[in-house]
Amino acid sequence: MIRFFAAPITAMALLLAGAAGASAAGMVDFTGTSSTGFLGGGASPIPRTTVMYNGNYAPGTIVVNTAERRLYLVLQNGQALRYGIGVGRDGFRWGGVHKITAKKEWPDWTPPSQMIARRPDLPRHMKGGIENPLGARAMYLGSTLYRIHGSNEPETIGQAVSSGCFRMTNDDVTDLYGRVGVGTTVVVLNN
Repeated sequence: MIRFFAAPITAMALLLAGAAGASAAGMVDFTGTSSTGFLGGGASPIPRTTVMYNGNYAPGTIVVNTAERRLYLVLQNGQALRYGIGVGRDGFRWGGVHKITAKKEWPDWTPPSQMIARRPDLPRHMKGGIENPLGARAMYLGSTLYRIHGSNEPETIGQAVSSGCFRMTNDDVTDLYGRVGVGTTVVVLNN
């Protein structure tokens, strides 16, 4: 009788040990995410977190603080969700108030003519997908050329390397995308 149960118990133990090892290596996470990012964006070097926030903004407002390299989604009760972001490099940071005018999943990318002039090696158009620099989601800001978007370079989060857009990991931008709609106010503070 003991032999009858020993083989299945041993097999189950090996299976669980293997899954735990894979999860520790960042390969499997039964919640749908992993340290390598389920959307190909990698883990953020700046984890998303809920913080106390005493700004004078209505819940649902997005506040981008370029100096901090953080984006806040204002919540109720003096709190906000804080995300790490990549911001514009020197000469490309800006400030102002806009609204989200469009949202797209796995957006195509057509670099603006100003960017092509600086970087003639860029493709003229790129279909949406895991290799696309806009990543998994994009939220377009008013009539500007700028977006809050994902990134295929998660290591740039927390740095000033973009041409004025705000980069997030694909996991973080997908989370934010699901929480806000077209018409959301976006306040960009450029201190």
